Amino acid sequence: MDNLTHSLVGALLGQAGLKKKTGLAMPALIIGANLPDVDAACFFWLDGTEHLGFRRGITHGPPAMVLLPLVLAGLLWGWDRWQTSRGKRPEGRLPVSFKWLFLLSFIGCLTHPALDWLNVYGIRLLEPFTSQWFYGDTLFIIDVWLWALMGFATWLSLRREKRGGDWIKPARIAIAVSLAYIGMNAVITSREEARLTSSPTGTETVIASPLPFNPFAREMISGGNGLYTLDSDRTLPGVPLDRCDLASAREGDPGVDAFLFWSRTPFIEPREDGSYWLRDARFADPQVGDRFAVELKPGCDLASNSGSELPEP
Repeated sequence: MDNLTHSLVGALLGQAGLKKKTGLAMPALIIGANLPDVDAACFFWLDGTEHLGFRRGITHGPPAMVLLPLVLAGLLWGWDRWQTSRGKRPEGRLPVSFKWLFLLSFIGCLTHPALDWLNVYGIRLLEPFTSQWFYGDTLFIIDVWLWALMGFATWLSLRREKRGGDWIKPARIAIAVSLAYIGMNAVITSREEARLTSSPTGTETVIASPLPFNPFAREMISGGNGLYTLDSDRTLPGVPLDRCDLASAREGDPGVDAFLFWSRTPFIEPREDGSYWLRDARFADPQVGDRFAVELKPGCDLASNSGSELPEP
């Protein structure tokens, strides 16, 4: 999910009462809820689509769920000690407990892969033990209704706290409603995927992809072997993958290798200029452009295993 959603989840957990456990609890929860996205630093050293094979992996797996909270707790505890030594520690801050800082950082970190799993993009939950991708297909990566719900509840809770009212109840209600909302969307996805039993390109893969703004709607993706249909009436232009020697392309281009490692529904798109591009049916919307695409550059052996050539675009 997007980082605003992650931050709001951390803030709501704090307003639900967890921030009373120790000083600096809110930074532990909010930063912890975003911390696995430290892997975004890969954009500084990876080019093109190479980041697709790195993101949502090692920093989202079990070892990271222990090490990242430990680092965060240590930094926050050290910050409190440094402020105390310089006489700059806020008077209203609760005593800082390293144990609780770690536990709250741990809770915050755990919410991150839980939320990331909910969309079609995917996450390698068990990295480095296995590189298998997991998909929840439950929420769009940016859910404005969760923004509205959690944002309003956080504001209301902080407002009540400032005025001396019951500030814990709004946060707990919002968490419960959010969980119910997520559960409702999971049921919708499961129902829509079960309904699709036939498709012009087959049903080897069936994905009910959530849409932005409308939590009741799904874009249905069905097919396999590089041939996919969207919503049963739009077949994407493509070439059967088993006709192409993609192994050579992967060996010669790290971008192609990273893309195919990440891609769930890859297809080869022939273009009018004679080029061939690898794309993913989950992100086939023209508005996405080539952010999730990589060109199969000249020099790669794109001949089929049987020796025939790919069709002219």
